[in-house]
Amino acid sequence: MEILEWIHTIDAQILLFIQQYLRSDMVTWFWKGITFLGDGGWFWIVLALVLLISPKTRKAGVTAALALAIGSLVTNLVLKNAVARIRPYDAVEGLIPLVAKLKDYSFPSGHTCASFACAVVYYKMFPGKPGKAAIILAVLIGLSRLYVGVHYPTDVLAGALIGWASAAVAVYLTAYWEKRKIKAE
Repeated sequence: MEILEWIHTIDAQILLFIQQYLRSDMVTWFWKGITFLGDGGWFWIVLALVLLISPKTRKAGVTAALALAIGSLVTNLVLKNAVARIRPYDAVEGLIPLVAKLKDYSFPSGHTCASFACAVVYYKMFPGKPGKAAIILAVLIGLSRLYVGVHYPTDVLAGALIGWASAAVAVYLTAYWEKRKIKAE
């Protein structure tokens, strides 16, 4: 079996396992709510905008917005179209999505990328409880995409890695620009 087929088979088995053994009416509302926070990155965008208001948190807001932009370019403009992986509910027999079917491709997860792009920035800039809470929320959003059946596990993993890398680049660029600004003064 080819490696991509093997990965697809494992991805599909994980999603069917989640559907059969972990989905429950008692918690579905929670996972749908968590996945909603990642829709279009709205939660992370609003949080970045709020952080732009105060001079104390402005650097974090700018860095998070930059990380979001980088992650979105890589994920939504380049990789989704280049890989063109169909959604799991269209490829895995018996998988039932719990949210509306999406029109774009599956790989990588944009929800997860946006979440990790911002969460890693916040973890770096607010290393205490706020940073840890952001990472926990990012992980939950990624897991929610599996629970609701709209992404494969490898989509979520790739989204997390791209988000993490986007945050690292944004943190580096922000520090670089800050150093250049200080030298120019």
